[in-house]
Amino acid sequence: MTKFSIFILAFLILGLAIYSPHILRLYKLANLYNEKTIAQNFINIDKIFKNTSSPIPASDNPYIFEKKEFSLPKQYTFEGEELSLSDGLAHFHTDGLIVLHNGNMLYENYWNGNAIDSKHISFSVAKSYLSALIGIAVEEGLIDNIDDEVSKYLNDFKNTGYEKVTIKNLLQMSSGIEFNEDYLDPNSDINKFGRATARGKPFRDFAKSLKSGKEQGTFNHYVSLDTQVLAFILESVTKMPVREFLYKRIWNKIGAESDAYYITDTSGVDMALGGLNATLRDYAKFGQLYLNNGNWLGEQIIPEAWVKSSHTPDSPHLMPDAGELSSNEWGYGYQWWVPGNPMDDYTAHGIFNQFIYVDPKSRVVIAKTSSNHRFRSEKEYSKAAHIAMFRAIANDIKKEFN
Repeated sequence: MTKFSIFILAFLILGLAIYSPHILRLYKLANLYNEKTIAQNFINIDKIFKNTSSPIPASDNPYIFEKKEFSLPKQYTFEGEELSLSDGLAHFHTDGLIVLHNGNMLYENYWNGNAIDSKHISFSVAKSYLSALIGIAVEEGLIDNIDDEVSKYLNDFKNTGYEKVTIKNLLQMSSGIEFNEDYLDPNSDINKFGRATARGKPFRDFAKSLKSGKEQGTFNHYVSLDTQVLAFILESVTKMPVREFLYKRIWNKIGAESDAYYITDTSGVDMALGGLNATLRDYAKFGQLYLNNGNWLGEQIIPEAWVKSSHTPDSPHLMPDAGELSSNEWGYGYQWWVPGNPMDDYTAHGIFNQFIYVDPKSRVVIAKTSSNHRFRSEKEYSKAAHIAMFRAIANDIKKEFN
């Protein structure tokens, strides 16, 4: 073998050593939503991706819901039709479903290889957890005011699109940042973010590359990186990772039965915008905490006023069906969705139909994990259908128990 051949071989080996981990991560990302494997992928994120956080431990005092008997309704009404609830749950590839009423567990079931101890990815349901942590940080005086600008807490975000954006406008997805969150578009910003993360780019660097496109506080437009910037602020004021603050202020206090974890970037930063993985029972506990206005067994964990503001749109562009003032059909609070018509209930929601649904009037919480591979093509339809299913369940519970 000539010296030149040896050089070329060495160069190729070096290239593979450097780039093959990124190529493997990109391959895994591209196949994460494969119809045949999606359900198993969603409960094995730690086995698929190398970058996951240290565990968020189970609570020192796990809380077990008391159980009561209840049968799900057979039908729900959607778009003027009476439809089978069981068919709906199957169509949307439900992985797990828990129904609570007044803190009692009325229903719990799992499908598609899921079980009580499965740690299922939450996707954007994680955003609602981050909102709660921001509320706690404000209450503790770690954040002075939600009208403060990002650059007050993050010096390295000066001269970026986020420099003058306020914390409140981040919470309400009204930052004015240009961002395409269309998962069907391979060139969308959210898909670029996924590929950049798989190649090893830190979340922080990606966020700093985004530009402002509209006046903040005037238009409701979903930008997942808004939540990640909130997480950077939280970490800067608490001097700890998101996962640690979550454990100390919420997870341990509400009696989480199992440990949990976040997807992280290559620098170990938690993906607060959608990387939390936990069991369905522990997701349900978070919903119950909100149903109780932030109070858990007599301890006010999240400020009551913050909880109410989180599901109360306070400007025209945040209302359901805001038309030209919003790119979303639902209304929005502080990282919680308000479906509207009526304005009684609200929900955390993640892609592929993850939900923590709260209905204060009926005292119902519904936690649902899913692996709906059709989500990207039936997004608004699937979201609206789920609210119809949840409301049918809540109405039956009101009739039976109230």
